[in-house]
Amino acid sequence: MVVLPYTVAFLLLSFLQTVKIANSQSFIGINYGQVGDNLPPPSSTAKLLQSTSIQKVRLYGSDPAIIKALANTGIGIVIGTANGDIPGLASDPNFAKSWINTNVLPFYPASNIILITVGNEVMTSNDQNLINKLLPAMQNVQNALNDASLGGKIKVSTVHSMGVLKQSEPPSSGSFDPSYGDLMKGLLEFNSANGSPFAINPYPYFAYRSDTRPETLAFCLFQPNAGRIDGNTKIKYMNMFDAQVDAVYSALNSMGFKNVEIVVAETGWPYKGDDNDGGPSIENAKAYNGNLIAHLRWMVGTPLMPGKSVDTYLFALYDEDLKPGPGSERLSGLFKTDLTMIYDAGLSTSNQTQSPTASPQPSPTATITTTTTSNNNSSTSTSTSTGTGTSTSTGTGTNTISINICSSSNNSSSSSSSSDINKVYLIKIFNLGLLYGFTRLSLICLFFYYLQT
Repeated sequence: MVVLPYTVAFLLLSFLQTVKIANSQSFIGINYGQVGDNLPPPSSTAKLLQSTSIQKVRLYGSDPAIIKALANTGIGIVIGTANGDIPGLASDPNFAKSWINTNVLPFYPASNIILITVGNEVMTSNDQNLINKLLPAMQNVQNALNDASLGGKIKVSTVHSMGVLKQSEPPSSGSFDPSYGDLMKGLLEFNSANGSPFAINPYPYFAYRSDTRPETLAFCLFQPNAGRIDGNTKIKYMNMFDAQVDAVYSALNSMGFKNVEIVVAETGWPYKGDDNDGGPSIENAKAYNGNLIAHLRWMVGTPLMPGKSVDTYLFALYDEDLKPGPGSERLSGLFKTDLTMIYDAGLSTSNQTQSPTASPQPSPTATITTTTTSNNNSSTSTSTSTGTGTSTSTGTGTNTISINICSSSNNSSSSSSSSDINKVYLIKIFNLGLLYGFTRLSLICLFFYYLQT
């Protein structure tokens, strides 16, 4: 009984921390590319970001003007080394120290640099020289941070495309391409030893481009669909994002690294593309990004990683008119270069309590699946809330919760927004009610404890 007051205090602090994490939205980030000739000045971009719920920014390089402009904003900053720097970083520890001295030390901690990415999608670049030198480059950058007493404060990793997976369907069978062999194992050992994340670029957009059926589009856009059942776990997936992220988790788990954090370094949907592109549109981009943001805010996680939203960096802050490749590569921005929104994905702090409508697309549902496992056997129950407010349930042996996060697609945009606002307010009231009830319970426990003593 002596430990009762401390137990109650610990539980109360844990609950408060959970509420704080859910409200901080620190899991929402954005990619800030600079391959353009009409981008606004960094100071204006810093003010724009502060007017949104975006808490983290990923740079592909280490532009000092941008890093300096983000000083004292509290925004987490990911900076990157160019792929071309990898050979030098790998072969010369002094070059790594010079890179840290130039790109980190003059700005940190006023500029909240949280991660350094060494290269981008190197493992799928088909450049064997870069691939072989990636890990030594990461190690030298880490050593340079350690020498500057920043090793525990700024993490080091690299960014991968989904091409590093040999298999991603079903999600529970996710596995890395065996051709990477010991190279991938070495990278994962580095991540595990240094507490750095495995950064990946999942794009449901590309999955849709390879399968343009309407049901695939709905699955990719978080809209009502029949779902896809993983034959191994019997889990029903209701959106492609969760399926792709869980495939990565399964691949990590298969190699013994399930505790390495996953970070979504890029994901998004272009609002315009070339004439032969069927997927890009304002409606689809708004549906994907808006519904993804709502999904993250619900903190439901994924079926294999429930209860926590992975850090997710949207692609992208602005269009990049000088970027090579298809038109969709240049036209994925959420904001125009005059700082106005291309479409409202629900990022503005003035309306972040709203879940953006995806008219004329249907609205999504959120399915929370609880799985219990005993002696390697699992039973799964899935409850799916439909756009009309009804609920259907399949499976046995577990408790399920079904939450309809958007109103019916038959409603008008104004009624949908109003409904979404009401739902968020109800959630806040529910959280306050839980906090109030938990506090009363804690006080009652303490009261009876002191009566007994």
